[in-house]
Amino acid sequence: MSKQFDELSNFILNEMRMSHIYQPVMLIELLSRQGSASTTEIAKALLGHDVSQVEYYEHITKNMVGKVLTQSRGITSKDKNQYSLNDFDGLSESEITELINLCHSKIEEFLDKRGDKVWNHRRKSSGYISGTLRYEILKRAKFRCELCGISADQKALEVDHIVPRNRGGGDEQSNLQALCYSCNAMKRDRDDTDFREINKSYEHREIGCIFCEIPNERIVAENELVYAILDAFPVTEKHTLIIPKRHVSDYFELNQPERNAMQRLLEERRQVIMDIDNTVTGFNVGNNVGEDAGQTVMHCHTHLIPRRKGDVEEPRGGVRGVIADKQKY
Repeated sequence: MSKQFDELSNFILNEMRMSHIYQPVMLIELLSRQGSASTTEIAKALLGHDVSQVEYYEHITKNMVGKVLTQSRGITSKDKNQYSLNDFDGLSESEITELINLCHSKIEEFLDKRGDKVWNHRRKSSGYISGTLRYEILKRAKFRCELCGISADQKALEVDHIVPRNRGGGDEQSNLQALCYSCNAMKRDRDDTDFREINKSYEHREIGCIFCEIPNERIVAENELVYAILDAFPVTEKHTLIIPKRHVSDYFELNQPERNAMQRLLEERRQVIMDIDNTVTGFNVGNNVGEDAGQTVMHCHTHLIPRRKGDVEEPRGGVRGVIADKQKY
């Protein structure tokens, strides 16, 4: 066996101290690529063990594992964005294969001891978000960052707690949003808002408000922040109101979690109506904001109005009909 093989195998077996699987993964990549690999190639190798984004692991490569293996250990060298395994040319094919196998064994041994919790550092909260829930949040966001709008095809997305768990936020869908890694990092670094008062505000009810004091038997569906009732004076059959539990005057005063909760319940009730009534062929969805726009109850509520073919002589223009002579165009 070569001297380089003896040194590397001794390092992997006896000297490698692991706080994560990064070192053996990087060595595997270097050994598999003829002794040299770019930051991006190493990042992609790390990515293969944790579904995340290359951008994050490029940071890991440059500032953590790359520094350990290059500056601290002298096992690798770096030229601009390219890493090289020192004295790689001195290794035979069989030695390369054996070193790779040693690294794989090191990873398996580490993961056997630590389990899935080794990836907890990638979660922006202390709680686990299931893959199913994560998918639902990304699907709701149409696989785009809800802050900057970038597509998941261009930058990997993360599920973020709008109100952080350490400030009382929960894992309900209405408190989760899809953010790209960059926006999530900026939000974490810059947002010093005390969310405790926001969380407490969801309990606010107004004495005398009919929507704050709605009888439980009228509620046809609800989630953590909003509920649904059938309109007492329906425009059409199954006309439904989606109403925030917090007393808030109009749609524009809603917090983002409430908007998320309203959207979710709107979609659920729409589906329920379509499932039980096959005559429904469309919907009008809308809010009246202010007396001059027709609002009579000063507690936000969204109308979900089922429509059926032939329910009016001329439906063209839809909500434009709020000003009668402007409906047709």
